Amino acid sequence: MYDKFHEECGVVAIYGHPEAAKMAYLGLYALQHRGQESAGICTADGERIHCHKSMGHVADIFTSEVLGRLPGSLAIGHTRYSTAGDTALLNAQPFSVDCNKGRIALAHNGNIVNAVELRRDLGRRGSIFQANSDTEVILHLLAHSSERSLSGALRDALLPLEGAYSLVCLAEDRILVARDPHGFRPLAVGEMEISGGGKCYAFASETCAFDLIGAVYLHDVQPGEMVMVGPEGITREHFAPEQSRAQCVFEHVYFSRPDSIVFGRAVQESREELGRLLARECPADADIVVPVPDSGVAAALGYASESGLPFRLGLIRNHYVGRTFIEPSQAIRDFGVKLKLNPVRHLLQGKRVVLVDDSIVRGTTSRKIVRMVRQAGAREVHLRISCPPTISPCFYGVDTPNRNELIASSHNVEEIRRFVEADSLGYLSLKSLRQAVADDRHEYCYACYTGDYPTDLVSLEQLIASSRKQY
Repeated sequence: MYDKFHEECGVVAIYGHPEAAKMAYLGLYALQHRGQESAGICTADGERIHCHKSMGHVADIFTSEVLGRLPGSLAIGHTRYSTAGDTALLNAQPFSVDCNKGRIALAHNGNIVNAVELRRDLGRRGSIFQANSDTEVILHLLAHSSERSLSGALRDALLPLEGAYSLVCLAEDRILVARDPHGFRPLAVGEMEISGGGKCYAFASETCAFDLIGAVYLHDVQPGEMVMVGPEGITREHFAPEQSRAQCVFEHVYFSRPDSIVFGRAVQESREELGRLLARECPADADIVVPVPDSGVAAALGYASESGLPFRLGLIRNHYVGRTFIEPSQAIRDFGVKLKLNPVRHLLQGKRVVLVDDSIVRGTTSRKIVRMVRQAGAREVHLRISCPPTISPCFYGVDTPNRNELIASSHNVEEIRRFVEADSLGYLSLKSLRQAVADDRHEYCYACYTGDYPTDLVSLEQLIASSRKQY
């Protein structure tokens, strides 16, 4: 059976740079937070497409020697973190194939909610699949198209898709990028000058990738838009009518880097406003505000600013924790959290602490952190969360567990407070979340907080399956 899984990913594309592979590498390096499992880059030199992908982190995969084997002035790249299912190299992107449209490579960020049905139909028509990624489904649809041009074939492939995708496609002499009609996942357009004259175009999931390579952020790829860059220049077209926008609000709450502009808005600005509004809605009689690093830092700054309480880095994160480590044979309570976070005891000793985090998912990690702060000497621990309770799984490409594992889907705030062992617990309201991201025109998706999904094809079958899965 096709084991469907969601992916958190980052994509980048470069057109017209003599060191395109290196630019793609630097872009992926900046997007490493979007996926730490595997990474890949494909380049085109006008005649051939060259690819390299592997499991692991970007900096470990792309040595100088490897980048030297990726010639050409065009490149696309992808960094991936699968949230379930097979983690084999087979699923690493970009995917590269020879087909009736020539040699092409493709990568995307997001989750196609009707991929299972499309895959089943393609299988009946003779398609053979090697992996279990949505990207392979898109490639087969592209190859089946009767359109002669690559842009026409990609348009044909995208029209049946339901769900989230920000996509980059590489041919021997051009790059195409596209974003789904709802605009779930971000995709930014940038431009940079190259020595000797001429312009290079860059595309990336977040603008922090542009900062590293020296590109200037121009605008976003619009929902339902395809952008093509080739020898004839840059062209834009809408391959599908723009539907009601459903930009993922979790990009601003947690997922994106705070130094990025996402959906045209500075992420740091949103997060500090989340904290300010949280302080108004959920004040605490306390001595200090402490973030859960790194994702809680910006919201904690906003909370401290609004409340007048001192901001203190009372938890220090170890940024060098790898995917594997040697655990002691003698069990140590809460070892995994201690490996990543360590309390600054002299800051916490005897204090009433407001602990600010971006979300509570299962509740187990929050409980361990609350215990850690208390064991470090805090008199009281008041947990504040800079978003509403997460009650529903995401089917559009963000890693959230099934419904049974989401503690807020079956427990009220007081029950969650008792479970995480905090003295008090406060969540930001949905109304304030909308205000923090300046969603005046209702352009964001809040399905994980409301259970109201913006696409019809999040089927009852998927929701039931999510509810039935066990821990």
